[in-house]
Amino acid sequence: MTAPRRSPFAYAVVRVVPHVERGESMNAGVILLCRPKRFLAARVDLDEDRLRALAPDCDATEIRRHLDAIPRIAAGDHDAGPIAALSQPERFHWLVAPASTVVQPGDVHTGMTADPAATLDHLFATMVLPPGRAVEVGGTP
Repeated sequence: MTAPRRSPFAYAVVRVVPHVERGESMNAGVILLCRPKRFLAARVDLDEDRLRALAPDCDATEIRRHLDAIPRIAAGDHDAGPIAALSQPERFHWLVAPASTVVQPGDVHTGMTADPAATLDHLFATMVLPPGRAVEVGGTP
């Protein structure tokens, strides 16, 4: 039996930067594009306890609204606005474009994967969720 073919992918961690001028941040999501497999998806989660510890004055509801738009745009949800109507690579590049807002993408990194959905789950579990917090495969924590 041959191993599944691995393909290149690119990803960025999504950060919440409650007070941009201070530069303190917490990871809140991952966006992953694998062009050869025509895969673009994002997973987000806002740990409100961590946010309160970092910035007690921050509006978690407003931040969650912005975070929740990211997976919808990545999926091409027609209700997510005009950016969601772009091609997968265009949506990815728009989502990972540098921003000086409360919700920011980190640097884009690359790798190889045979299963982009599993890689997204792994990155989300290791880069976003606190240690010991379970994650459902392909779903929400």
